[in-house]
Amino acid sequence: MSPLPRVNIDEPKYDQNSYLGRAKHFFLLTNPLNVLASASKLEEARQIVIKYRAGKDVPECKTIDDVWRAKYLYDSAFHPETGEKQIVIGRMAAQMPMNTIITGGMMAFYKSTPAVVFWQWFNQTFNAIVNYTNRSGTSPISQQQLVTSYCLATSGALATALSLNHAVKNMNPLLGRLVPLVAVGAANCINIPCMRMQELRNGVTLFDEHSNEMGISKKAAVVGISTVILSRIAMAIPGMTLTPVLMNVLEKRGFLAKYPRSNAPIQTLFCGFVLIFATPLGCAFFKQRADIKVDSLESEVRDSIRKKRPELETVWFNKGL
Repeated sequence: MSPLPRVNIDEPKYDQNSYLGRAKHFFLLTNPLNVLASASKLEEARQIVIKYRAGKDVPECKTIDDVWRAKYLYDSAFHPETGEKQIVIGRMAAQMPMNTIITGGMMAFYKSTPAVVFWQWFNQTFNAIVNYTNRSGTSPISQQQLVTSYCLATSGALATALSLNHAVKNMNPLLGRLVPLVAVGAANCINIPCMRMQELRNGVTLFDEHSNEMGISKKAAVVGISTVILSRIAMAIPGMTLTPVLMNVLEKRGFLAKYPRSNAPIQTLFCGFVLIFATPLGCAFFKQRADIKVDSLESEVRDSIRKKRPELETVWFNKGL
């Protein structure tokens, strides 16, 4: 058997300078079927990646496509910097199934105060796990920070949802159905920065084009976390706007009055269908390996990099997901 061709598997398979290339990359990375991979399958994928990186023979793989399949399965379950296996429900591959249940629940039961409280609490518990799992770098987060973030995000989402529910009570029903989207957006703006507070306080690691460490920047952390917030909101928008429109149409045509029990199943299934596409397409708005101009960094970081590499104009960092 001829040896496998050598490619840099630490770079994504598709061009990350185009939206289409990033979308293809994240469709593979967030594939919900990856969540079903057994521990032995994940370990096999990890060993393939380790051996291929080291230039060793990989008898398990007959073609380079087999190597790429193993690499994407590995990337879906292990942190890109620490190499640690991630909590299953915190992986981006779990976004579609988990958010299908959560979004469907929030959209179907938005009128009841106890239901709003439960689903927003459930959503923020899930978000806290996801944000911690997909943080940038190796900075540890204390138990106190975890609890503080969790309480802030949950209370922020609940206050927003309950206030909006009260405000739109006598307005168009479609506006009421959009309340969960606003609550989710508000909670993301609180939850993500809180769960990744260590990055904001200490900064994220910067690398050159050869993955050599060049410094640590708090400004890069702010840029990265801001783009993650926008991506998460973008993921939520399609399901939380198209679903209310669909349900409003079904309500006006009398379908929901005729089949009242179909409300929650229809919303959940439709949200799941939308999230299959919304998750990778939302992630693809920004590159995971983000870049930032050296001139735009903090003065002390910029000066330090200039001493090491005077000609270097751009550095890179993992923004997280």
